[in-house]
Amino acid sequence: MKRTFRLILDCPDQVGIVTRVGEMITRNGGWISEAAHHSDEDSNRFFSRFEIQADSLPFGIEELREKFKPMIEEYQMNLRLVDSGTPKKVVLMASKGSHCLSDLLDRWRSGDLDCEISCVISNHTDMQGLVEWYGIPYHHVVIDKDNKAPGFAQVEGLVDEYDADCIVLARYMQILPQALCEKYRHQVINIHHSFLPSFIGAKPYHQASRRGVKLIGATCHYVTEQLDEGPIIDQDVARVTHSDKVEDLVRLGKDVEKTVLARGLRDHLEDRILVHGNKTVVFS
Repeated sequence: MKRTFRLILDCPDQVGIVTRVGEMITRNGGWISEAAHHSDEDSNRFFSRFEIQADSLPFGIEELREKFKPMIEEYQMNLRLVDSGTPKKVVLMASKGSHCLSDLLDRWRSGDLDCEISCVISNHTDMQGLVEWYGIPYHHVVIDKDNKAPGFAQVEGLVDEYDADCIVLARYMQILPQALCEKYRHQVINIHHSFLPSFIGAKPYHQASRRGVKLIGATCHYVTEQLDEGPIIDQDVARVTHSDKVEDLVRLGKDVEKTVLARGLRDHLEDRILVHGNKTVVFS
């Protein structure tokens, strides 16, 4: 993939924003290879994402950032510039379920996910052999149900040690404490079945089967202190019928979960997600 500079912004909506940003880029020889925009009428806010071919500019990303400073003040912009040539560092967290973790590892190994998987953290040892086969460090961190603070302090230390840009809960079956949710806001991605809040607790697919559902699905979202209520990144569903057994629902549900999680992570890695309140704008 060609190296690009990604420009991601949001600001109060008004006439001429796209023109001004485009002129700034092209005036300096920049080649815009991708652009997407969205105006939110309810909040009167404008969202945009540009990809600029890095080798089309006669200077680097820091000088480009300097050139945008006057516009940032004029339009009251939140603006980020990201160099695609620097892969994000990702920490994966998992428990005993392997489907999401093994899928992400395979996508990473095949080059489908452009990132650096720094390590895997787990509260069990079940996945250690799989992870080490990929040549990735594995950290077993016990979370004592009667005193979780020491375990999560260790998790926080590892995330900071690896300087992670993103944490993915690949079916990690522990609730992160509020302090970690706040510290890594919009950096922690989780996946859950879309039955919530209809089928809360253990064995949701068994509960759904007893209710005779016709759709099952999964939701990928950012983690907040409110359990499973963070900004939604991606969702998908699969149809089921009365003839599907619980085992079929579990199998189909796992397929949807891993696909949705991979899509959500890819959008995050490519800086396609802008969070606005508890909603997202996703330029897929």
